[in-house]
Amino acid sequence: MTDYSALKILLVEDNQHMRSIVMAILKGTGLRNIREARDGAEALEILRQYDADIAVVDFNMQPIDGVEFTRMLRNSSDSPNPYLPVVMITGHSEKSRVMEARDAGVNEFVVKPLTARALLGRIDTIIMRPRPFIRCSTYFGPDRRRKTDEGYKGPYRRNTDGMF
Repeated sequence: MTDYSALKILLVEDNQHMRSIVMAILKGTGLRNIREARDGAEALEILRQYDADIAVVDFNMQPIDGVEFTRMLRNSSDSPNPYLPVVMITGHSEKSRVMEARDAGVNEFVVKPLTARALLGRIDTIIMRPRPFIRCSTYFGPDRRRKTDEGYKGPYRRNTDGMF
């Protein structure tokens, strides 16, 4: 089992009951350095003083939801850490929601009902298999390609593809 004890986590969730569940999962792994926020605006303020390693963020919150929080984190000129890994948790698993979160720059996505295995699996992925960040005119965030397809026959459009 991975030792999570040194990680600093920012948990952003507007529902107190869900925050308690996620806190119990995180503390069950040995994590002790966890800060909580009730929405994206509060989370951005906390990040100005708290150097989190990972943010675990709910999709649906007011006034700033998880997607908008991630966009601001990635793209705002005064962002406290545009490279902070973000795990999105949500009860909405529609493809459009997953794509919206991905396109905002979310690293990983977990659908409720939340299980310890699912959440810790996403945290393991961030730690053990981090994806490089990509910056272009319309996107900044983790590479959306999770694997290299050796049989890919389409156009290569990134400088790092080495095909130019």
